[in-house]
Amino acid sequence: MGKAAGSGLLFAGIILFIMGAVLRWDLIDWLIDITGLLLIVIGVILAIVGIVQMMSGGKSGSSDY
Repeated sequence: MGKAAGSGLLFAGIILFIMGAVLRWDLIDWLIDITGLLLIVIGVILAIVGIVQMMSGGKSGSSDY
């Protein structure tokens, strides 16, 4: 039980150290920019796929006819 608590504290300490280092560097700005660009690209791709499915009739379901 004592080993689990010690390793848990070690893990928490490492995570906090890494988070602090990331916040101190300008890395966080870069990550935010990349995430925003990724969301824009995914949104455009989903919009194009939606338009194509609307134009093709959206025949994704099976039909009895």
